[in-house]
Formats: sequence, structure tokens, C-alpha cells
Amino acid sequence: QVQLVESGGGLVQPGGSLRLSCAASGTIFSIYTMGWYRQAPGKQRELVATITSRNTTNYVASVKGRFTISRDNAKKTTYLQMNALKPEDTAVYYCWHAGNTWGQGTQVTVSS
Repeated sequence: QVQLVESGGGLVQPGGSLRLSCAASGTIFSIYTMGWYRQAPGKQRELVATITSRNTTNYVASVKGRFTISRDNAKKTTYLQMNALKPEDTAVYYCWHAGNTWGQGTQVTVSS
């Protein structure tokens, strides 16, 4: 059974940075696409970024140039580096595994 554990969320000022981590277990991690989604209060969950087994990445337009998704197959971990954060990035961020598994979510709050 696949399990995903996120970490790295928190409170940051506008313009600041955070790095989220997602540690996976119970899966042959390297062959699966991984991703990050987010859900803000009162809004639907939206895709933020994905990374394939070949390290091909995809981003929602609102985070392009600010966020970077990466993976370390040896550590079975996916990362989301978030720079130049804006208040509208405030949301619960969820790690996603292409076998349709979700993490528990980690809160990111961007506020002065």
C-alpha cells in the first residue's frame, strides 16, 4: 500500500520561499509520475505541478517561473521548491502519486 507523507509547510511572508517534501513508501517510486496539488478555502483542488519518471515537468500557469518540482528516486521523495510566494498561493498542498494516492496535506500560508 502506497503512503505519502508531506512536510515543509508553514507561514511565510510575501516574496519568501518554502520547500515542500513528500516521502513515499510502499511503491516502486521511480516508475510513477508524482505531483503536487493545492486547495484554497472555498475553492476546488487544482494541479500545481507534475514530474514524470523521466523528469518531464509540467506546471500550472500561475506558478511557472516561481515553483520547481523535482524528485530523488533513491530517497523516494518528491520536492516542491516555492519561491516568490504570493498571498494567493495560500492553500493546503497535497502530494499525489499516479497510482491515485494522496498525502494528508500540508498548510502553506503566505501573509505579512
